[in-house]
Amino acid sequence: MTEPNPATSEVASQIIKTLTSRGFSVATAESLTGGMLSSALVDIPGASDCMRGGVTTYQTPMKAHVLHVDSNRLEEFGPVDPKVAEQMARNVAQLFDADFGVSTTGVAGPGPSDGHAAGTVYVGVFERAGDVVDVQLYHFEGDRPQVRAQAVQAALQQLVAHL
Repeated sequence: MTEPNPATSEVASQIIKTLTSRGFSVATAESLTGGMLSSALVDIPGASDCMRGGVTTYQTPMKAHVLHVDSNRLEEFGPVDPKVAEQMARNVAQLFDADFGVSTTGVAGPGPSDGHAAGTVYVGVFERAGDVVDVQLYHFEGDRPQVRAQAVQAALQQLVAHL
């Protein structure tokens, strides 16, 4: 088991404090990060005041079944896709009645998958106020654990930008 990254903990703490002070809530939809994003948030004392829940849909069919991502989109483009990240973020916010939804989908490695190089990651942030969705594409370097950790850090930073 890896030790928590101090930078990740600092950003997660900032998120929990900001969400709580503003009366907002968040939910997560994860694929390649496999629960690490939710864990980073709930590691912070007081997270229960704003963290509604999270869903890990690691297998592609589960994205359609649990998060209601468009199955035709998944079939045509695969899970490593900006619209998939968008739908994951939006739909997890709806599922948990949260003000913000954050999603991660991509390829952790060690090799390519679905025609995408290892380290290719989409992060989606949905903000219910204004019905705003921000999807960013990242290309991370490193081994599988490093890619996953960088994806979590990117998702947290991207959420901070919306707070």
